[in-house]
This record gives sequence, C-alpha cells and structure tokens, in this order.
Amino acid sequence: MRFDLLAFYGGPDQVMTITSGIASVVGFLLIFWHKLVNAFFRLIGRAPKPSEALDKSDETSNTPS
Repeated sequence: MRFDLLAFYGGPDQVMTITSGIASVVGFLLIFWHKLVNAFFRLIGRAPKPSEALDKSDETSNTPS
C-alpha cells in the first residue's frame, strides 16, 4: 500500500475553508464590479467621456420602433 498520495488528500475541513475564501473574494468583486471595470478602462484609456456616454444613450432612446 502506498501512502505517498495520502498527502494530497483534502478533507472537508480544508476544502470548505478554501472555497469560502474564494466565494468571499468573488462576492466582493461582484459588489464593486462596475467600479473595477471602469477603473480598468480608465487606466488603459478606453473609457468614454461622460458627455459621449450621454450622447449615445440619447441616440438609442430616441430611435423609432
């Protein structure tokens, strides 16, 4: 019998701690997702200016159906 693979065993007490931490990070990112994406686009210079964003929303809301 080989006990080398026994070191790779992750019981529920280890796995639940890791998944809880991952869920906390994902939840935090989801709460502030819009702000994070906006900051990223501003950092790389692809964010539209506020006046451009308003112009685009005005164009889409006034289109005839």
